[in-house]
Amino acid sequence: MKQLLLFLALLATSLTWGHAQAKAVANVPYAVNQMVEGYIEMQKNTPTVTGWRIQLLATTDRQEMESTVYRFRILYPYIKVDWQHEQPYYKIRAGAFQTKLEAYRILYLIKQDYPGAYPAMDKSIRPEEFLY
Repeated sequence: MKQLLLFLALLATSLTWGHAQAKAVANVPYAVNQMVEGYIEMQKNTPTVTGWRIQLLATTDRQEMESTVYRFRILYPYIKVDWQHEQPYYKIRAGAFQTKLEAYRILYLIKQDYPGAYPAMDKSIRPEEFLY
């Protein structure tokens, strides 16, 4: 019986609390509401986000870049690797991580084969690329 009364008291409290929160949201000024909605729309229309990748190599030699990408794909088939050409360098980057800490977890493993690898910020990551 005591448990039933306690449950009903908690239920009544949570319903009252939920109702109070709904009132607080309803009293948000129109300008603030418009600003939040605008921000949400802007984020929906942004195709890329900032995150981290692991840079394996930066070289001017295209053959070295291609062989490094090929070797990495064999050693780590579960981690996406890609390269980009920024004159005069070919940069090889692997993975996609939301935080630098997440990148360091994989970097620890990769450093055994690529001792010069380091985390690099990337402002053009598509959200679906993130490893989970």
